[in-house]
Amino acid sequence: MTDLTGLTAVQLLDGYRTGAFSPVEATRAALERAELIQPEVNAFVRITAEQALRQARESAERWRRGEPAGLLDGVPVTVKDILLMRGAPTLKGSRTIAAEGPWEEDAPSVARLREHGAVFLGKTTTPEFGWKGVTDSPLTGITRHPLDPTRTAGGSSGGAAAAVALGAGPLALGTDGGGSVRIPAAFCGIFGLKPTYGRVPLYPASAFGTLAHVGPMTRDAADAALMLDVIGVPDSRDWSALGPAAGSFTGALSGGVRGLRVAYSPSFGGQVAVRPAVASAVRRAVERLAGLGAFVEETDPDLTDPVDAFHTLWFGGAARVTQHLGPHQRELLDPGLREIRALGARYTALDYLAAVDVRMDLGRRMGRFHDTYDLLLTPTLPITAFEAGAEVPKGSGHRRWTGWTPFTYPFNMTQQPAATVPVGTDGDGLPVGLQIVAARHRDDLVLRAAHALMSDGS
Repeated sequence: MTDLTGLTAVQLLDGYRTGAFSPVEATRAALERAELIQPEVNAFVRITAEQALRQARESAERWRRGEPAGLLDGVPVTVKDILLMRGAPTLKGSRTIAAEGPWEEDAPSVARLREHGAVFLGKTTTPEFGWKGVTDSPLTGITRHPLDPTRTAGGSSGGAAAAVALGAGPLALGTDGGGSVRIPAAFCGIFGLKPTYGRVPLYPASAFGTLAHVGPMTRDAADAALMLDVIGVPDSRDWSALGPAAGSFTGALSGGVRGLRVAYSPSFGGQVAVRPAVASAVRRAVERLAGLGAFVEETDPDLTDPVDAFHTLWFGGAARVTQHLGPHQRELLDPGLREIRALGARYTALDYLAAVDVRMDLGRRMGRFHDTYDLLLTPTLPITAFEAGAEVPKGSGHRRWTGWTPFTYPFNMTQQPAATVPVGTDGDGLPVGLQIVAARHRDDLVLRAAHALMSDGS
């Protein structure tokens, strides 16, 4: 029999269409997998089995009548517990948020999935308020790697990545303010996309401002394109949302990479120390892309590490999201979050505007870079998954998670689309990711290149 937990959303929809299996069967299989992995991996805040099966039965009846509700009718999906989902508490990994409702509103991306008939399996784990690049919180504990529970799944969308990797739903909604979709997707060996800022509306607005994106986490680029076709539409609650996309992202997948101008930067001009096994896996993938017809040149974008400016923006956001808390509530916070919120509270408006100046200049330089190159390729991360329960790898010398994520957060500052594609493993069998970046509004190019690479049989 077909293992339904191993199928992509596209494959599930094909099965529903032909009658090979039903949304109820697929949902039961995904729920069984979620329950199986939860004790060891801890990917879920809550599993909403009763609701999911009710939605699946309604979907099965629509398919029986030949009247599916939308593009994802009957497909199991998970939602990171940063995003509002009607009927379920959104606690954001924090002991400072009361679970009492009513929880009556969907975030825009959740609402679009609901309109298209998706089946909600539950809410996935996050560090407190999504503040760091690994997933552990005072509320829900540690989320662990799907292949090695002694290691981290990454973060902040770590529960989402682990769930997809282990078959607890082919689709997940994540958020990404400095790499929080791409980091765990790379560590867990799945596909993750941070779309252009505003492509997927966000409400309520993030305390981290326009660094925060919502994006799909999936097994492949085709599923992500389908998901983006659903969630990447305007919503009046987000004043910064983009207008409708020019066309279907799914329809653009077949364009391939032949003739695209591609820059490959293995280490940002020597600024980043990349582990040899990671560098080798990424380089092999770049060579495959060249073999598919892309014009690849090894070169570096004109950027210096903007980490200080990013910290000003990020720590300021941490201060803002916790500003309303009294002294007793602040004692309940993750100690690392408590530390950065104190730093952020000391910044002045001039400090913040100086960081915005750095951000705008970085955006200008990347805009000029993409006048020459359609795509930029880098490692997603310079390392593979490290020990669980730590913000930084032991012995790394890093103080904060940004020390080991130098390839991700710059593109939150520039608001560009960026994806991670699984491209192999290191000597310990841990996944390695390749990052694909394009100019703002060219999500279609990122997805096209990722699809070409993931469909390549070589």
